[in-house]
Amino acid sequence: MPNLILTYTLKPGVTREHFEAWVRGADYPAMRGLKRVSAFTTYRAEALLVGEGKPPVDYVELFTIEDMDGFTREDMPGETVQRIMGEFFAHVDNPAFMIVSEVK
Repeated sequence: MPNLILTYTLKPGVTREHFEAWVRGADYPAMRGLKRVSAFTTYRAEALLVGEGKPPVDYVELFTIEDMDGFTREDMPGETVQRIMGEFFAHVDNPAFMIVSEVK
């Protein structure tokens, strides 16, 4: 089953507190309410395990999507995803949307 991973940084002027309140209050309820999304979690990148400096991204999101074709064909152009994506892009820079599959 494919998953979707997003990585991104916050736009200048967007605070972590404001963004995370939006995630909890708008993003989670909307995206977790889609029938094809069986799991969705946003992770804050806090530190590097090896090396010095800060992580190259501020956040990583992991979606488990039961039906990627249906998600891209029906959910992505739908009102809920389009509204949330508009709000999302107002907060973030440099998003990378990656469809990934487990190596077995």
